[in-house]
Amino acid sequence: MRILNYFFNKRGHAKQAQMAFVDHIEELRWHIIRAILAILIASAYCFFNIEWIFTNIILGPTQNDFISYQYLNKLGELLHIDVLKLKDMSIQFQNTELSGQFMMSFSVSFMMGLIVAFPVVFWELWKFIRPALKANELKYARGIVFWSSLLFFIGVLFAYYIIAPFTINFFANYQLSPQFKNIITITNYYDTMSDLIMGMGLVFELPVIVYFLSRIGILTPKLMRDKRRYAILIIFFLAVIISPPDWFSCWLIALPLMLLFEISIGISDRANKARMKKQLTESNQ
Repeated sequence: MRILNYFFNKRGHAKQAQMAFVDHIEELRWHIIRAILAILIASAYCFFNIEWIFTNIILGPTQNDFISYQYLNKLGELLHIDVLKLKDMSIQFQNTELSGQFMMSFSVSFMMGLIVAFPVVFWELWKFIRPALKANELKYARGIVFWSSLLFFIGVLFAYYIIAPFTINFFANYQLSPQFKNIITITNYYDTMSDLIMGMGLVFELPVIVYFLSRIGILTPKLMRDKRRYAILIIFFLAVIISPPDWFSCWLIALPLMLLFEISIGISDRANKARMKKQLTESNQ
């Protein structure tokens, strides 16, 4: 509520007019409509190409000739690290619902559409927030749509090319007994892939979230440093949940997230100094 009040109040100062709360909601509604329209257009394109997308992208990490397996195996041989050498696998999928494959095509199309349209969605959000910022604040937010989109896509690609191959390869080859066969439902496989990909994409937005929370005084670098040990515990907890149960995969996920947290501390420090400088300037006037 504090964040909404901050934006609503400052937008009134930026436009030199006091807009009613309903007017803000109406404006936000149109931004949301345009964002949803962009997602629907991208989703429709994906839907008409769903067979190729599902075979070559969604099911890509299940193929033994997937590009990540080739490079990871070469890297494992070069560095003599056995955990990088992933085993060949043979995954059998099944559909247990009459409309399962048809509904799956909608789910995959929507997820792909959301990923493709993310820059437009964030741009619409930014257009709503931007009038709340003053000229000197906009200077620090220059390129925010580009950097947010870049971070999101890096997170998505990191999950798809690094985390997903390790996760899928481990569970596909894990057996309690030779008498058991892993016959996986397409719904279960898709849920795992979508959680990994969208989850990492959103996690990589941490620097952007930290920047805005720091600009409005809710978050400070001191607070982040003081809570660093708890953040590390949370990061490792998340890494253990979404990674196969081996130390290498856990570190593979945890290290980038810890680096992202440290970068976010630096961003918070810079944003906090800018905020303090602005407050000092305004108090001297």
